[in-house]
Amino acid sequence: MFRLFVILGSINAFLGVALGAFGAHGLQSKLSEKLMATFETGVQYHLIHALGLLAIAFLCEKLGNSKLVSTAGWSLFAGIIFFSGSLYAYCMTEIKFLVFLTPIGGVFFLLGWVLLTIAAWKRKS
Repeated sequence: MFRLFVILGSINAFLGVALGAFGAHGLQSKLSEKLMATFETGVQYHLIHALGLLAIAFLCEKLGNSKLVSTAGWSLFAGIIFFSGSLYAYCMTEIKFLVFLTPIGGVFFLLGWVLLTIAAWKRKS
């Protein structure tokens, strides 16, 4: 799991930086101020949780591929897809339905962090 989450984290960090640059340089004149702020929120959460995936990778290595830790990683990854992905898609298309996917991503983010907390709590010293 270490290798997989390092790859997922690295790819998502790359995508977060690339999308942030795209938003700042390619979309600023095309999106309203409100949509631009929404896009930036997607980028911010994308980058934070990409770093979370990298942390998960190292915790998998340290904790011996704990099921709770790896499930936390998959939850963060799903959160990136649903939360940030829906915000990016909404900003580009303005299809209102997409904003209903964003809270699902938020729940995945929360679940991932809760699972990580439980894994730490259960960890024997």
